[in-house]
This record gives sequence, C-alpha cells and structure tokens, in this order.
Amino acid sequence: MSEISQSISQIISEAGVMTAWEAVAVLLAIVYLVLAMRTNIWCWAAAFISTAIYTVLFWKVSLLMESVLNVYYMAMALYGYWMWMQQPDVGVAHHIDDKGSPIISWPVSTHFMLVSITLLVSLVVGYLMANYTQASFPYLDSATTCFAVMTTYLVAKKVLENWFYWIVINTVSIYLYFSKGLMLTTALFVVYVFMAIAGYFMWRKMWVMDLQSDAQPAQQHG
Repeated sequence: MSEISQSISQIISEAGVMTAWEAVAVLLAIVYLVLAMRTNIWCWAAAFISTAIYTVLFWKVSLLMESVLNVYYMAMALYGYWMWMQQPDVGVAHHIDDKGSPIISWPVSTHFMLVSITLLVSLVVGYLMANYTQASFPYLDSATTCFAVMTTYLVAKKVLENWFYWIVINTVSIYLYFSKGLMLTTALFVVYVFMAIAGYFMWRKMWVMDLQSDAQPAQQHG
C-alpha cells in the first residue's frame, strides 16, 4: 500500500509541475498572439520561450510531432524576429517598435498549391508515424503539425491569409489537446480561434491602409 501511495503522490506531484509549466506556456502564447496581432516584434521573444516549454510538455504526453513542431517554432521565432526587423525603405534606421516589413497578400492559386503540397506531406508523415512510432493520433497530429509549419512561415513573411489557416488549425487542435488532458492548452486554443479571427481583421485593416498610402504618391505624381 505504501508503494501505491508513493506512486500516486508522485503522479500528482508531476501533474502539478506539468500544469504549472503549461500555465506559463499558455500565458506566453497569449502574449505572443496579442503582440503578433499588433505586429509588435517582441511577439517572437514570447513565442520562443513558450514553445521551448511546450517542446517538453508534448514529448511527455506522446504528441511527438507536436513536440518536434515546437522545436521548429523556436527556430521560426528567431527567423520571424529577423524578418520583421527588415525595413521597407533603404536608409531608415532600425527601431524595435517599427513595423518593418509590410503585410502582403498572396493569390488563391498560391494558397491552393500550398494546401495541396502540405496535405500530401501530412499524409505521408501520418503514415510513417502510425506504422513506426507510438504517437497518439498520428494523422491528426501530423496534419496540424505540417500545416502549422507552413503557416508559421506565412506569419514570418507577414502574409495576410495566415490567419485563415490558424483558424482551422486551432479548431482541430482543440480536440487533440482535450483528448490528451491538456485542459489549459485546450482553453488556450479556444481563445486562439477567436483571436485569429480578430487578427485577420486587424491585419487586413493595416494592409488596406498600406495600399492606400502607396497609392497616394502615385496619384500625386500622376
């Protein structure tokens, strides 16, 4: 009985530690998204720390592709910071709160190609995960991972339509995390869905303003 009690106590203790770290990761993830919606470059610092924590948490609950994804997120946080520091005009001094590179929009044909390629890759990865690892939800895990990899690149490039992808990815992820008992993360992704919707409209407003400001000099010269 004493061994059973010790085992239970150890499980509760480990769960408490995981929940505490999960709470930190969730908080930083929210900070990341809020700052990203405002195109604030410090979002990438919050993303780096949050994903480092999630790398360990997902590995512990056998969401192997999600863990690997967060290693990628860490690298993309560094890349995103560098990309957002790029200036639209030569000769303008770098400032940490500067908007840097402008928001852009890609045509439907480009997105169709991206979705097709990413879907094919996710099916291949899902098959390998299902047959050669002990991963939970291999196809779902691989799909959310592969699409998140692609979409994170779109965020770093400031592609407006990235928010549409996040709405779908986050919705699917809610089921995935709920099934693994990561309740704080599940709640986070519910919030993420609504924030992604808001993020699209915020970015679209800035994108339209940039288009209008670019058009005004041309009209003046015309």
